[in-house]
Amino acid sequence: MAYFTRLSDTNFQATEHTGGAWSVHEQHIAPAMGLLTHLIELDCARRGSGFKIGRLAFDILGVIPIEEVQTEVQSLRSGRTIELVEASMLHNGRPALRARAWVIKPNDTSAIAGSTIRRIPGRDAMQRWDPTTVWPGGFIASIDIHRASEEPGRAAYWARAKHPLLENEPISPLARAASLFDIANGMAVRAAPTAVAFPNLDLTAHLFAAPRGEWLGFDTSVSFGADGIGLTSSTIYDEAGPIGTLAQILTVRPNTA
Repeated sequence: MAYFTRLSDTNFQATEHTGGAWSVHEQHIAPAMGLLTHLIELDCARRGSGFKIGRLAFDILGVIPIEEVQTEVQSLRSGRTIELVEASMLHNGRPALRARAWVIKPNDTSAIAGSTIRRIPGRDAMQRWDPTTVWPGGFIASIDIHRASEEPGRAAYWARAKHPLLENEPISPLARAASLFDIANGMAVRAAPTAVAFPNLDLTAHLFAAPRGEWLGFDTSVSFGADGIGLTSSTIYDEAGPIGTLAQILTVRPNTA
């Protein structure tokens, strides 16, 4: 079973595999981010732009039950070399997740391609780790993880989803990767989620290369400030090397019960 089933051009049914980590009765936002990325790519393909996504910025506007959702896609800024495209997910007409993507006309820069970002070890050098020892929910249970944890709030790991994003519909490697982006906040925790709540309000991905393959690598650091605000920062990788960065702002709320 996939994370979503398409009901129409705009409507989708979430399945039990989207079950969240903070609440198992709500969707984990990660698959929803992958779905909106897929819809943005489909919109670009329909318009024949051939553009590549360079940035994805998600704002989490509310919780989403594991039910039918609606989606919308619109162009906010068209152009010959860059465009800004927005996609939204709604539940019963209420906006719950919004994505904005800068899409860029590709150029051949293979002769100067490269990065000074440090690599992380391959997954074969890391131990398989069960994330359900920290988090509940159908989505977390559906992820394969190989992880090397340095200390609380610092870890490198490789992740792969066990299920397709959409039932009987081809998905690009980028949309598949985007459905994993949001796990970063839970794979290198600074504090046990039973003692401290630290949900993220957003996620921004900057990409200088398109991901390839099923596995996505992360090098993640989590920081908590003194005023209830935190930050999860990650470099992301495919098996050929680094491809971009992620950032998530957190609202940190100690559990005093």
